[in-house]
Amino acid sequence: MDTHAGQDPQGKRYDGAAFGEWAFLQFPIGIAVYDRDNRLVRVNDEMVRLVGMPEEEMRGRRMTEFLSGQPFEDFADIAARVLRTGVPVRTDNYFPAPADGSERATACFFTPLTDGDGAVQGVSIAALDITEEYRARQRLALVSDASARIGTTLDATRTATELAEATVGRFADAVGVDLLEPGAPEGAPTLRRTAWRTVADGGPPAGAEPYAVPPGSPPALALASGKPSLHRVDEPGVRAWAEACGVLDGTGTGGARSLLLLPLDARDSVVGLALFVRSGETEPFDVHDLPLAEEIGARTAVCIDNARRYARERSVALTLQRSLLPARLPSHSAVDATSRYLPATSQAGIGGDWYDVIPLSGARVALVVGDIVGHGLQASATMGRLRAAVRTLADIDLPPDELLTHLDDLVVQLSQDRAAEEGDEPREMGASCLYAVYDPVTRRCVMARAGHPPPVLVTPDGTARFVGLPEGPHLGVGGLPFESLELELPEGSLLALYTDGLVGGDGPEPGTGSETLREMLGRSAGARSLERTCDEVLARLLPERPADDIALLLARTRALGGGQVGSWELTPHPASVAEARKRVLAQLEEWGLEELAFTTELVVSELVTNAIRHAEPPILLRLIRDGALICEVSDASSTTPRMRRARVFDEGGRGLLLVAQLCRRWGTRFTAGGKTIWAEQPLTEAA
Repeated sequence: MDTHAGQDPQGKRYDGAAFGEWAFLQFPIGIAVYDRDNRLVRVNDEMVRLVGMPEEEMRGRRMTEFLSGQPFEDFADIAARVLRTGVPVRTDNYFPAPADGSERATACFFTPLTDGDGAVQGVSIAALDITEEYRARQRLALVSDASARIGTTLDATRTATELAEATVGRFADAVGVDLLEPGAPEGAPTLRRTAWRTVADGGPPAGAEPYAVPPGSPPALALASGKPSLHRVDEPGVRAWAEACGVLDGTGTGGARSLLLLPLDARDSVVGLALFVRSGETEPFDVHDLPLAEEIGARTAVCIDNARRYARERSVALTLQRSLLPARLPSHSAVDATSRYLPATSQAGIGGDWYDVIPLSGARVALVVGDIVGHGLQASATMGRLRAAVRTLADIDLPPDELLTHLDDLVVQLSQDRAAEEGDEPREMGASCLYAVYDPVTRRCVMARAGHPPPVLVTPDGTARFVGLPEGPHLGVGGLPFESLELELPEGSLLALYTDGLVGGDGPEPGTGSETLREMLGRSAGARSLERTCDEVLARLLPERPADDIALLLARTRALGGGQVGSWELTPHPASVAEARKRVLAQLEEWGLEELAFTTELVVSELVTNAIRHAEPPILLRLIRDGALICEVSDASSTTPRMRRARVFDEGGRGLLLVAQLCRRWGTRFTAGGKTIWAEQPLTEAA
């Protein structure tokens, strides 16, 4: 009795051969059997359906005799190889199905058929439809690739282009990204074509004129709902919108057939619209394509929104930064100066670099460059506070090392104030600064630095070197001293102050940015203009996309000759007051400033009298003719005179008040040997 037999409900019995026949014919995977001559012997029903041809027309023929072209020619070669070697082969292919022309993914298994002796007598080909699995893998690969390629920069236009480049040819035949124009009236969205890519590399250019979205049109509905939508191009609403706006002109894909409109929604705010087009023989979009488009679009929208937020913050920070920097450097007789400031283009944002040229008493000038650690609005605001503090401290004529000490205290206090506001532990804010004071009368320059790159000094003979200035700690460390250095500079010397963004943070070693800067400045010594020197330095050292802000300040020194300065040492005796007036009047007559004689006599009398009465020798009187007439009286005392309002019956106390009324400015500065009282009068137009 056949143990493999079975019976139906009516009791009819079937042997195993019948079951095998049924299994072969009804198996859901297409199977074809070829003999040793590679001619078809049998096929099952699923293979007949896939090929779209009756079995009678295929039996006894080789595959290429009833299926032409690729991949069937390759299939015939593989089958021949399996017959010859007896080694099974699997191939995965994506091609139009012969039956209906639809694109299908198929896994084909070529298996040798052997007899009882192991000899290969034929080959079977099993075709498994893996289209859904294949498309799922393709979708996953596309999402992964798009995630890596989209949002590489904080640039909205570049992000839109990356979306188009990542999806064209793989998801659509043409891809456009239209971003909403900022400031468009509500209810009437205006789009601008920002990116466009096609498989034929054609279509309307990006950056074209903005266009208004017609009310009730497919893109208007998609933008309003925030949901993607599928459309056929022959739909009346789609055709009218496309013809009116010209968004599908020149697709270069053989005629658009199917559209997918995807609103780019980020944080509940629509930033634009992605347009995916399929044309020619490509299968139209269906609902299975929506999740993929939404996933890619969501990432793109967030990146575009981030880029726009960054652009707004960068614009505000840059506006604040430029408003806090000097609009133009003051003209000064002590130096000829020029400067450059370039903001960073990195994603970190605008930094806190600054520079300044500050006129001081006695025709002197202060040169300052600084750098705040950090980026963004906070760094710009901190920079503004430090620059204002430097100007205030410079106005009271503090030496460079003392000025940096006071500035260090301010940075520590700012850090503590910020920590108190944020409820956190105090954190070092961090800043660097270089402060230099140049006197054109003595040609002496005193400078100090706090964690800042050393300046470059170029003498008139072309010798360029880094000034061996003690570095000092960064501002904000607190409690550590700063050291100053004094140099005598030949007239026409060039001082270069800069932030580390210009040289990439390199030290003054051969082959570094600092060394390149030194060499370039050495070659620029002489009559070459400072403006041209600045441009050449930036052209050589500036990276394509600076990661940090860059500030550069160049100053060529001048000197006030003997024809602009008169100096006399006075004996500490009341008779010296008359002698001082006499010498001053003679000097004014030599300079042709007789109109200032009366005022200058009063000022000199008061300052010299105070020095004789209240100070210590030596007493030095100096007149400087610069943009103004400056009168200075120096002595060895550190006592500071104070202006006060004298009462009716007071015999004294009116001298400094008189000086303040007669002069444009007056003040006191301390020196290593005492102090100097100075008063400045404007020159008359005739002078």
